[in-house]
Amino acid sequence: MSNVRHFRTLEDVSPQEMISLLDLAIKIKKNPENYRESCKYKTLGMLFAKTSTRTRVSFEVGMFQMGGHAVFLDWGKTNFTLAKFEDEVAVLARYCDILMARVFEQDYITRMASASRVPVINGLSDEYHPVQSLADILTIKEKFGSLDGVTVAYVGDGNNVCHSLIWACSYAGVKCRISTPRDYNVHVPLPQNSYTWHEAPEDAVDGADVIYTDTWISMGQETETKARQKVFRSFQVNADLMTHASSRAIFMHCLPAHRGYEVSDEVFDGPQSMVFDQAENRLYTEKALILKLLGIEAW
Repeated sequence: MSNVRHFRTLEDVSPQEMISLLDLAIKIKKNPENYRESCKYKTLGMLFAKTSTRTRVSFEVGMFQMGGHAVFLDWGKTNFTLAKFEDEVAVLARYCDILMARVFEQDYITRMASASRVPVINGLSDEYHPVQSLADILTIKEKFGSLDGVTVAYVGDGNNVCHSLIWACSYAGVKCRISTPRDYNVHVPLPQNSYTWHEAPEDAVDGADVIYTDTWISMGQETETKARQKVFRSFQVNADLMTHASSRAIFMHCLPAHRGYEVSDEVFDGPQSMVFDQAENRLYTEKALILKLLGIEAW
């Protein structure tokens, strides 16, 4: 199992490998017919402890479009609720060529990779969302033609999406600013000097090219809803906040969005919004990731 490549966080790839992966995603997006049999007879096992729309559909469709197959497993309706976690993972690895999991604690991804003899992809954990950050960087590159000189401003909760976005920006050479309430700042190790924190959202957004936000209440935090809505009220991305950004600025959100909370309808539905292009790009970056991890395409 020591030679198996996993994608637990962006630390599992180098900056050069991430850029290579994005280049492959662009090729796949431009000429999907060239990859229709790339995963013929390959199976992706998908384990979900959390609900999902984009992650499940993009991975499942991606495998189908490359000639492979995906198996959906709802954690609560499998024997993951009964048996030792590592035992169930080992069985899945005997059936499937590659695994993906959407879980709560990152530790499950770590343990899954240790127990699996096939590649494991982190489809989301409470600490990281690396597959999302790949689509984020691809979207930014598409919209500006280059990543040179781009500044990203993330406003809201210092959560899993924020953590992986900072990593990806660091790898891509993109300047990253964040603005979060002090008690809701980032809380995992991140690359040194990879971002700047700003107390006021306006300062983070000032002249930025990409304005990014995410939900204030992630899955598992529902009991904190009222408290979080009060704390984050001044961190809403709205038309007024967008006036502080660059004239070419775009708006991004990993979805699902809670309209009227972290983002106003005016911004979400406005001409600067790239949220659906961003969501679509999950399909191509995940295809590229699968091909790289399976060794079908070289890093």
